[in-house]
Amino acid sequence: MSKARQGNYFEDFKLGQVIEHATPRTVTPGDTALYTALYGSRFAVQSSDAFAKAIGYPQSPIDDLLVFHNVFGKTVPDVSLNAVANLGYAECRFLKPVYVGSTLSATSEVIGLRENSNKQSGVVYVRTTGRDETGAAVLEYVRWVMVKKRDEAAPAPAPHVPQLKEVVDPAALGVGLPPLHVEGYSNALAGSRHRWGDYEIGEKIDHIDAMTIEEAEHQLATRLYQNTAKVHFNQHEQAQGRFGRRLIYGGHIVSLARALSFNGLENAFHIAAINAGRHVSPAFAGDTVYAYSEVLDKARLDRPDAGALRLRLVALKDKPAAGFPFKTGDQYDAAVLLDLDLWVFLPV
Repeated sequence: MSKARQGNYFEDFKLGQVIEHATPRTVTPGDTALYTALYGSRFAVQSSDAFAKAIGYPQSPIDDLLVFHNVFGKTVPDVSLNAVANLGYAECRFLKPVYVGSTLSATSEVIGLRENSNKQSGVVYVRTTGRDETGAAVLEYVRWVMVKKRDEAAPAPAPHVPQLKEVVDPAALGVGLPPLHVEGYSNALAGSRHRWGDYEIGEKIDHIDAMTIEEAEHQLATRLYQNTAKVHFNQHEQAQGRFGRRLIYGGHIVSLARALSFNGLENAFHIAAINAGRHVSPAFAGDTVYAYSEVLDKARLDRPDAGALRLRLVALKDKPAAGFPFKTGDQYDAAVLLDLDLWVFLPV
């Protein structure tokens, strides 16, 4: 029996199964520097210790999505090494700030299974929790992924699809944001005077800027997160596949769109939750990513320092966002790469 692992296939998962993932990872200054080099994120709180301390943090927290990618990457060898596609996200909450020096680990519980009608694959639903070195939860989310079967004739489990919330309740937000010293928050240093009260439901913001994806960048990013999914690295194997080339990790598009959103949402420095997310179409090296946001809702929380905006963040491939392309009926525009529904915090 080989000591080398080939990853789990659909028939290897059991409802209620809990998986403890390797490998714990201590976040270093180099991680944050490389993350900035890859995406160019400019939010002041994550960029400056001095700015972060002025509003109540002990030091600058690392980017919320760097936390997400680190935790997500740990799950890949056990959950999605043999994936056909990562299908979506729900009920994602950022529960505690994470700082350089924190050590992140992850566990996942299988909460749903459904075999596909072609008998060649099935959908696996997992709830993943990321924890720091104290054991405190810093992140929790659900994702579902289509995973190949090892043996098409293997019996399928009884289908079970979990009931998931469409939107994280605003009352459940805020735990990942310490009390802010709003008097220390500098609009000039943050880059904009527009705070929570300046945005209106229904407003759409063209983030204008764009970034072209390079082959080396997306592979560096995926390795940074210790994400071992074959579709992102092995050109020898992928040349024989449907696309003939390596796919971009979907999280890379999420981070690009989030970084681009700075132009127009400069003060939306903290992602409180991701309500839902869909990778609408694949991305490849050479694609240029544009982004826009739509304000879906606003929530004034039971705290005097911050409010939440519910945004639809849309990433587009090779198409500027000026016309806000999205859907015709139920059909996405051909340029849409990502449809992400999230709550962000802004100071009041």
